[in-house]
Amino acid sequence: MFSELTPQEQLCLKLSYLPLSIQKKWCCIDYFRDKPDENAISYPAERIATILQIQRNLEKFRQYWEYLTVERLTDLLKDQQYITYFSSDYPFLLKQSYQPPIVLYYIGNLALIHQPQIAFVGSRQACNYSLQILETLIPPLVAKDFCITSGLAKGVDVHSHLTAMNHQGHTIGVIGCGLDICYPKEVLSTYERMKGQQLIISEYPKGTLVKRYHFPLRNRIIASLSQGVCVIEAKEKSGSLITAQIALDEGRQVFIVPGDVLSGRFNGGLKLIQEGAKCVMNAWDILEEFSY
Repeated sequence: MFSELTPQEQLCLKLSYLPLSIQKKWCCIDYFRDKPDENAISYPAERIATILQIQRNLEKFRQYWEYLTVERLTDLLKDQQYITYFSSDYPFLLKQSYQPPIVLYYIGNLALIHQPQIAFVGSRQACNYSLQILETLIPPLVAKDFCITSGLAKGVDVHSHLTAMNHQGHTIGVIGCGLDICYPKEVLSTYERMKGQQLIISEYPKGTLVKRYHFPLRNRIIASLSQGVCVIEAKEKSGSLITAQIALDEGRQVFIVPGDVLSGRFNGGLKLIQEGAKCVMNAWDILEEFSY
């Protein structure tokens, strides 16, 4: 029950429903961090707005803040599963990252979030070569109890999830909308299959629609949860490179599978190799970085 949570956890959940940047949300969490017993969710909207230095759309913020009463939050959250930043089972690696999600909503087996993970990212229009690479790399990793993490998008993402499951492994999907929305629709069968024994997570509560800016934020979760990120196919301006860069910033290993230089489909990853990312040709090139 919402009312049984600590004041810090209640604040996290209320903030998760507010249209604020992750920076503003963390500003609020940090302000009350040394006041753990303070009933922050009952503060007047004007006081919170002052703390967060909100000047634009002040009336809109006030309406949202006052709408999210304890009773309404209790109703909104009654059919949702979640952990907050202050929960004992919040994942360690993610907690050490820069401005991590204040809430993780989930469907499936939450225990997987504590399993060692390798993230796979790449093109939504993955070529056959890339799909063959996934079939080569992922089975030995799941045999060593690595969980395969990706973004449940088309192409490399969905095939990473499927390959893990087809080889009796585990997989985590990180999405950029509410868990009641499957985006894109083309991955619906995989989404439904994962809801049982696998895990799907989001920092957004149910009802949150897909927004373009959600995906770079989604990528930071993928990178920060994992011990390493493997880029399969990425052009020079690919979103996968955002995930790889976050992984580097967080001190994670970044692995690149080389590909056709002439096609341009792999140039983003090839440039990362030039900058020091590890070129991999088989799963053992990845496993040796983790003492296997």
